[in-house]
Amino acid sequence: MSGSGPSSPPPAGVATDGWDPGLLAVVDLVFGSPVAMAFLHGDRLRLIYNDAYGQLLGDRHPDAYGAPAAEVFGAVWDGPAGAAVREAHHTGFAPRDPEWPSTDEGEPDPALPSRGLSAVRDGTGRIAGVLVVAVEPVPVAHRLQGLSELAESLAGTLTLDEVARVALGYGLSFPDVHQVAFGVDDGDDWRVVRRVRGEVLDDADERLPPVWRRIAADSVSPLAVAAGAGLARFTADGHPLRESALDRHDQKVRALGALPLRTPSLRGALTVGRHDQYPWSPAERALLTAAAKLVAQAAERARRFENQHGTAQLLQRSMLPENLPDDPRFRLAARYDPGVDGNAAGGDFYDAFALPGGRLAVVLGDVAGHDVRAAALMGQVRAALRALALTDPEPTSVLTGLDRLVASLGEEARTDELFVTVAYAVIERDGLLTVATAGHPPPLIRHAGGGADYLDVPVGTPLGLGGARRSAAARLEPGSTLLLFSDGVVERRGLDLGAGLEKVAATVGAANGGDPRSLCAVACAAVGGTTDDDVAVLAVEHATAPSRSAGMEIPAEPTAPGRVRHWMSAQLAAWNVPEQVIGAAVLCASELATNALLHAGTAARVQVDLSAERLLVAVSDTGTRGAVTRAHAETLSSRGRGLGLIEELSDAWGTDPAVRGSTVWFEIGIRASNAA
Repeated sequence: MSGSGPSSPPPAGVATDGWDPGLLAVVDLVFGSPVAMAFLHGDRLRLIYNDAYGQLLGDRHPDAYGAPAAEVFGAVWDGPAGAAVREAHHTGFAPRDPEWPSTDEGEPDPALPSRGLSAVRDGTGRIAGVLVVAVEPVPVAHRLQGLSELAESLAGTLTLDEVARVALGYGLSFPDVHQVAFGVDDGDDWRVVRRVRGEVLDDADERLPPVWRRIAADSVSPLAVAAGAGLARFTADGHPLRESALDRHDQKVRALGALPLRTPSLRGALTVGRHDQYPWSPAERALLTAAAKLVAQAAERARRFENQHGTAQLLQRSMLPENLPDDPRFRLAARYDPGVDGNAAGGDFYDAFALPGGRLAVVLGDVAGHDVRAAALMGQVRAALRALALTDPEPTSVLTGLDRLVASLGEEARTDELFVTVAYAVIERDGLLTVATAGHPPPLIRHAGGGADYLDVPVGTPLGLGGARRSAAARLEPGSTLLLFSDGVVERRGLDLGAGLEKVAATVGAANGGDPRSLCAVACAAVGGTTDDDVAVLAVEHATAPSRSAGMEIPAEPTAPGRVRHWMSAQLAAWNVPEQVIGAAVLCASELATNALLHAGTAARVQVDLSAERLLVAVSDTGTRGAVTRAHAETLSSRGRGLGLIEELSDAWGTDPAVRGSTVWFEIGIRASNAA
């Protein structure tokens, strides 16, 4: 390495193939820094260092490269300095001993200080070595520790929202940085998110998605320029954001670092800005460059995950009904949540459709597996069931026909591993139920006055295994709700199936009201814990009186929340809804409309449904970024308040995925005497 510049590569004898990206970034930092630095790697703490550190080693260089620290430092390694390094490697924390160790001649060894040590973790969080900065002020040593923590945090990210949140948080961990921006390519333009120190932004709640905005591909902003050219640029003093400033925060920036994010399938940039004049030191430039490499790798991984996840979920949901029947006597709602592996399509399905004579058919089934084959079989079973039911809706006839279909498909595929369970019911106009199941959890009825009981229905064998099919009759009284659900609702590792069924029945029976959308959410959360299976619930409430419904389309423009407020106020007042309910509902609906505008970026729809017991408001978007988890206010200064508002002003709320986009809803209870 002697005679080479600070960016010298490792000698040929040092193999870094297959190393964790975080460790490679640390090595790049070492070789890119003019400051004397060494990375002591692995269980034996083998030295990887730059030219400046080699000069401190003197005659021990270049033989020290790749050698264990104990061999390189000899007696010093057994003293306080070696103990400090070993402690950092073992515990992850460096001691703050100001003394410099001495060799056996009594002179200090500048190559092994007891300060400027930082444990380095790999992508799994395991300590993989110790970074030694032989001559560097304490603040930079602290930032090196932050680089290790950045790698650890990025290792757990799955989506671009999560990568953005971690990257922005890292940038603001520098005490004098006032704003950070993160952007990636999005079609022909860039998608950018920014955080400003002291503003109430996405850190108001860790579950709050960042607010993204789009900028043109040919924008003159330093972020777009760095992303497009793939070159870093550091401005020590001036007004680097003047020509592209959004607001006063951009106008105040004087010093700016713009780092490109480049991988084979992603382009982007990360910028950090300060309000003061600041000459970026070589060490800080190298540090930020290493951080940008970590962020770029995480962003590429997240984009790949999102693409796979979106394809699988679109396949899954495109085979489910896009809308449930609109029947004044029966209110319906459904919920589908994918299992832990969001990259795989599953086999859970539900359906509800009108039958001749004013009857209603409802079904929920489960095809074993989490792959395209399971999803395809699910689509065949659902289509065949509807065709059979429209010909002869009697449950035993339908399940007998489906049994023959699944058996035939198994013979065609030359496999006996096709496994399908289903619960199917026909509901008459007066609430009379006829139900049959095939290896499926029994339907649950939540009674009008509270409490819930499972229907006594013959279980039957799963479809494709033959056997007699039998049905049972029951009655769904006005005010009662029927729930069909998949085994993902009740099955958990280490939990008996019977115990899971009991928890669902007890939780649903104790719920405040029988509204189907609310009960779907209650049933999904009843057992607790995580499941590897998909979760599907279909609920049907026998209404005590017809509800009143109305809806409006929300344009994808900034005026949308105001239009929603005006329309809802007029509509609810016309229905004689109490003023206090109108005020709460309008405020919450405005939050959800803003949420759809910010995060889906598409037109949306507001739907209100008023019964004697409650007001239900739902906002559905058609975006493709996944389910929205929290609502937002209209301006950046007030973002973060949506969660508290909806939880405070509503009796229940939740988010449901749809074929495209998601639906966020809330309910407010109403006394029967107060609504006309």
